[in-house]
Parts: sequence; structure tokens; C-alpha cells
Amino acid sequence: MREITSELVRAWLPEREDNSYKGTYGRVLLIGGSSQMTGAIILAARACVHAGAGLTTVATHLSGFSAIHSAQPEMMCVDMHDTDALTEQINAADTILIGPGLGRSPQAKTVFQHTWETVSSHQTFIIDADGLYYYAQLDHQAHPAQLILTPHLGEWERITGLTPDAQDPSQNKAWRDQLDAIIVLKQHRTEVYCSDHIWTNTAGNPGMATGGMGDTLAGMIAGLSGQYNQLNRAILSAVFLHSTIADELYRTQYVVLPSRLIDAIPETMRSLHVSSTTVKPANYSLWSETPR
Repeated sequence: MREITSELVRAWLPEREDNSYKGTYGRVLLIGGSSQMTGAIILAARACVHAGAGLTTVATHLSGFSAIHSAQPEMMCVDMHDTDALTEQINAADTILIGPGLGRSPQAKTVFQHTWETVSSHQTFIIDADGLYYYAQLDHQAHPAQLILTPHLGEWERITGLTPDAQDPSQNKAWRDQLDAIIVLKQHRTEVYCSDHIWTNTAGNPGMATGGMGDTLAGMIAGLSGQYNQLNRAILSAVFLHSTIADELYRTQYVVLPSRLIDAIPETMRSLHVSSTTVKPANYSLWSETPR
């Protein structure tokens, strides 16, 4: 198992080229936020914007539009129950995230099923939170897109049947291979199961045990996915940045609020960029990951 370290994340951080524009940094669609759980999709979408995504659109319940625009005016909104509008936005996106605050209702299931059937092979498809609830009902169907699953231990048990005590790296890797997905298994030291390697996070703290933290991580993964040449590096960087920002906040705060973590993303990424040098880690050549 390899460790995700600050040295690697710093070395992987991409340059923002002078000759670039918003389309250069990814078009992301986030789907979720029922009328009762608008906060979850707001956190995910704000994390996506703050992580540097070029264009961020939220497909959500109509009742959440005002709250979303108030929370982050840089985001666009569309009614997730308008099938034609949702299809248009899915087709226009590079990365699709579904699940935060989606809810568990017949209408939410319809949105998930339509998204599952519409996402194409050239896109990155992230399934989180309530999206994983519906994914578990698909009986391990493969998807042609670059699939990323972000379960906590209980959600992973629902998908695989493995109890938390049985979720050892060997069993988890076997399931990753069967599902043909990158697995971000959230826990005290989050593990990321890629096609060739298993990675473990080196940051994180108990102050992160609060609602919305997983939504924030999913949004960061979505936001970084369109900025890196190698998807694995984007995912690993998001996992590490999410926790290392939380560690810094935990030094002075008893509980780490996701909203405060989100606010610190751009400054932390800029700090890493400024401190980076042309000197790579001694073992940098080992981290030449393939996209899946």
C-alpha cells in the first residue's frame, strides 16, 4: 500500500497556463439536493468551484435554486426532474457527480437511472452518497465511463456484502477489479483502490466526523478531475488536500466544518503551488498512473 504524501501532491499539482480559459479546467455537472437536503449539494458544488473547476452546473430540485445562487453565485442551476434539460447538461459535461442529498424516493431513483443510462464512455462518472444506494441495486453492472465510487464502510458493505471487519485490502481490491471502478473508501485513513495500486491517506483527524464532509470530498474530486492529465492523481490529490486542510483547521477548532474547509481550498492549493520546485521526489517516476 502506497502513501499519499504532500511531496507527491505538490509535484502533481498542474500549472494553470496563461493561454487558458474556463473550458480548459473542466465542465462539471453535480446532480443531487432534494427539497429536504439542499445543503449536501451546495457543499459538494462549492467544493468543486473552490477546487478550480472551470464551469460548475448543479442539477437539483427547483426549491434549491435560490439557496444555491446565494451560497455560490458562480454556479449555474437546472431542474434535475426536467429530463430534457438534465440530458443536455449530462451530454455537455466532462465530469458528472451524482448523489449528495439526492434522497431516496421514486423521483430520485428515476434521476439516477436516467443519469446512469445517459453518461458516456468519454466522461468521468462519480457516484456518492444516495447515488451509491441506487448503484448497489444494479447488481454490480459495469459502466463504460471512468467510474469513481466514494463509499464509507457501511455503503461499501451494501455494495459488496463485506462487513467492515472483512474489508481487508485484498478483498477490496478484488471487488474493485470486478466493478472496474476507482474506489475511494472513506475511513480514518481513507484508502484509494486504483487499477494497479492501493493508496492510503496520511492526513485526517476526528474533527472531520461531521455532516457534509463526504459531500465536500466528492465535490473536490469532481472539481480536480478536469484539471489533471491523469485521473488517479486528481483523485489522490483531492483526498489528501481535503484531509490536510482539515488538519490545519483542527489545530485551533474542536470541530472542522466543511464550509470552512471549502473556503481554504484555493489558498492551500496556491501555497502548494508556490512552494513547489522543479525538483521531483526521488521516487517520482514510480507514480506514472494510467487513467483507470
